[in-house]
Amino acid sequence: MNFELTEQEKRFRDNLRQWLQEHLPSGWGKTVFEPVDLHDKIVFLKDWSRQLYEAGYAGLSWPKEYGGAGATLMEQAIFNEEVAHFKAPTPYNGIALGMVGPTLIEVGTEAQKQRYLAKMLTCEEIWCQGYSEPGSGSDLASLQTRAVQDGDEFVINGQKVWTSYAHDAAFCFLLTRTDTTVPKHQGLSCFIVDMHSPGVTIRPLKQITGESEFNEVFFENVRVPRDNLVGELNNGWMVGIGLLMHERATTSILGQANVQVLIQELVDLARQRGRHQEPVIRQRLTQLYTESAAVKYYGYRCLTKRLRGLPPGPEGSAHRLALTRIVQRAQELAMELEGPYAQLMHGSAWAVQDGAWQFSFLRSRSATIAGGTAEIQLNIIGERVLGLPKG
Repeated sequence: MNFELTEQEKRFRDNLRQWLQEHLPSGWGKTVFEPVDLHDKIVFLKDWSRQLYEAGYAGLSWPKEYGGAGATLMEQAIFNEEVAHFKAPTPYNGIALGMVGPTLIEVGTEAQKQRYLAKMLTCEEIWCQGYSEPGSGSDLASLQTRAVQDGDEFVINGQKVWTSYAHDAAFCFLLTRTDTTVPKHQGLSCFIVDMHSPGVTIRPLKQITGESEFNEVFFENVRVPRDNLVGELNNGWMVGIGLLMHERATTSILGQANVQVLIQELVDLARQRGRHQEPVIRQRLTQLYTESAAVKYYGYRCLTKRLRGLPPGPEGSAHRLALTRIVQRAQELAMELEGPYAQLMHGSAWAVQDGAWQFSFLRSRSATIAGGTAEIQLNIIGERVLGLPKG
């Protein structure tokens, strides 16, 4: 693997660094995790996303005809790394930019591309993803939300849960069951659903951090045009899994760069608490640093596969699983380093770093659940990477 950037990539990196230095919002760059009011956060991130779009940094690797920059996948990776190292805000419409958009570019109709892609980039239309259900989270293929064809429309009934930003979304990329007579993986279809359609009900869920960015969504006789079908009818499993692979491929570099920053902040916290000389603490910090470096280079290996024109594969599950476990262990060590002060949250005059670590510790509890549980990732690794028999 050649780690040397080309001249074009160096120019891209240097221009991006200069832009971030000039436009980084006040208060950012100090920590990756900042507990803020969710409504204020949304308003702020939408404005930041528009700035990124106007500067040419939204949809970097998307084709120019759909509003993207036509940049290389390597330049997208450089962007993700620099954003992490600058501790800059990430774009708000992440589900659209990293998952739905690439999927539509790959399997969507030309009409769908022309209608939806550009407004994803400008953050005019926010997207959510309707996959998990109360009875089918890890076993996604067992979902029960039904879409029944009625002329030129489909009528959808069912419930989704853990739907991030559904309360602010204009559209949902929805996975449904369209055929109950075939094996469960074969009777699924994907649809674009207008979240303002009659019959859509959204109920926010209070999270352990106090936020309510997750939601449960109910669909009661929601009518969707057949033109909103993504990919072929009853081939939704392949479309839906393709979307998840895009998620793991596009977010992996950002994730591993964030972990590098997190470990450095953890070392700084150990120094501030006067515990950096303790042998056990030093050993644990070294272990985390070593593992994060190994995951970093494994991520570059996955990136090299993409740069050679190969699609993202199941190896992304190993990368994601390792990253999430490192994050959780790092957050647990942060709480130990703070000692009794770990009980003090944002708003307390005595909270360490205004409770930023407590907020990120609570957020990290979902790391091995969101986007596929750790157990599911282990199954994918065992069956599709190692070739082991199904359990």
